Amino acid sequence: MADDSDTRLVEGWQGRFYEDFAVGDVYKHPYGRTVTETDNVWFTNLTLNVNPMHFNEPYAAATEFGGRLVDGTFVIALAVGMSVIDVSMNATANLGYDAVRHHAPVFHGDTLFAESEVLSKRESGSREHVGIVETELRTYNQDGTKVLSLERTPMVLKREHAEPSAARPTGWPEGVGTQPGE
Repeated sequence: MADDSDTRLVEGWQGRFYEDFAVGDVYKHPYGRTVTETDNVWFTNLTLNVNPMHFNEPYAAATEFGGRLVDGTFVIALAVGMSVIDVSMNATANLGYDAVRHHAPVFHGDTLFAESEVLSKRESGSREHVGIVETELRTYNQDGTKVLSLERTPMVLKREHAEPSAARPTGWPEGVGTQPGE
């Protein structure tokens, strides 16, 4: 480890706060994710989804899709997760998911990418420490085919109420890890 004179605490990505959102902004979320057979089997079993399209290869092979499909609720969960870094890292709650549409099937081995567009924002009428941001989340496969879209509405902290710092980013307890002056 470097001596104290070479050590400095550098602020990392804090996520967007309510003030950072502007209607019309589009955020291309940085991490694509390849969907594996294991993802689909585990999620299907965890959620007790008994549709054979997800776990019965001979059955699914005889359908118009020619094979098993990835569970659509997994695709929703993955897309929302991909958007957290840009949209809801500082959210206190998700108020709703609306206009959910599956545009095309997702198969094992597809790599998904997501982007969010800010549709609206407003001050909360009941909580002064947050604002409400409505986004459209769009998800595409590796070929550029849109596979999912939905509207998502999180309540996002205002910066002045979060008070993040390099020493204590949002969510970190005081005194954990490297501290200034150590």
